[in-house]
Amino acid sequence: MGWVAMRPASDGRPRYMAMYRDLHGRTRSAGTFARERDALRAAQRQDDQLAEGKWLDPVAGKVTFGEYAVEIWLPSRHLEVSTRAGYSSYLRNHFVPFFGAMTLARIMPSTVQDWVTRAVDQGLSPRSIAKYHVMLHSVFARAVRDRLIAFNPCEDTELPKVVTKKARTLTPEEFAGVLAEIPDRFKPLVMTAIETGLRWGELVALRPRHVDFLRRTITVEETIVEVSRKDSPTGERMIVKPYPKDDEPRTLRVSRALLDVLAARIAELGLARDDLLFPSREMAGGQPLSRATFNTRHWRPAIQRSGVEFDLRMHDLRHAHASWLLAGGADLKTVMERMGHSQIMTTQRYLHTLPEAQDEALAAFERIRKR
Repeated sequence: MGWVAMRPASDGRPRYMAMYRDLHGRTRSAGTFARERDALRAAQRQDDQLAEGKWLDPVAGKVTFGEYAVEIWLPSRHLEVSTRAGYSSYLRNHFVPFFGAMTLARIMPSTVQDWVTRAVDQGLSPRSIAKYHVMLHSVFARAVRDRLIAFNPCEDTELPKVVTKKARTLTPEEFAGVLAEIPDRFKPLVMTAIETGLRWGELVALRPRHVDFLRRTITVEETIVEVSRKDSPTGERMIVKPYPKDDEPRTLRVSRALLDVLAARIAELGLARDDLLFPSREMAGGQPLSRATFNTRHWRPAIQRSGVEFDLRMHDLRHAHASWLLAGGADLKTVMERMGHSQIMTTQRYLHTLPEAQDEALAAFERIRKR
């Protein structure tokens, strides 16, 4: 219950302090007033806010964004290693330089809008800005729940429009051209990628023990996450995780031709069961292959030599795998399981993405119409 305390005044005029107790029982002042009635009303307002769960600590909002986001928000999140490293990088490169010294209570919607404008001026893509804004919104949402600020300044931010480009899927003929230009030491890696649709981290984490030559299967049990040492919780660039993205191993059937290629590789390098199939150096016990190194030194030069006329990423082999399966008549459920998707809606995105899909659809329509 709020109360009023008198404060001695040097000019002989009485002053009244509005007093109340906060959530922790500490005595607080809601201000000093010339009239006792005004002081009592101010104290009662604080009591009402406490009772309704709307009370905000006037001191708490003075913590800076940098202190809160780096020292409180990020450590409290339960995140995968790669996600935590990504958030740490976003804070260091995009948010702390702009918001870092600002107190939470001083950051307004217009401040966030200024950050968006600056990001656009600096050449950040609309898709990246939208992704970073989601994280920023999460920081302020937690601050609201912690009763540090009254509202989330990221609400109703005007973001640049994200234009979704139609995906261009690699055809089997184009893949043959690409494979011909890949250095021989990486051909087994690329052949495994197109036949399994594995993510990069899953691909470079494969070991001989994951290949069952009798049952003609490859089991995905691990993934390797590549992060910056600045953002790594362990200080290591390559972090081995026991399970892939959806935390559940999966087994994929593969062709005898691919198994023969992998068997020859294992024999040639003298790989033990727990060695990496595709290490950075062609040797037993080698270290994980870096995606950035492979892209820069081997993949992009091969794409240029192959004559493929669109920006083809190594990850696009995963898209091609799913598209070829669906175009060939595989059911969605099977493709979903091979891709390791948690939702079938994700798998459906790969339907009808080959260049000839429209022609095949029209031919099917004509067959029915002429029947």
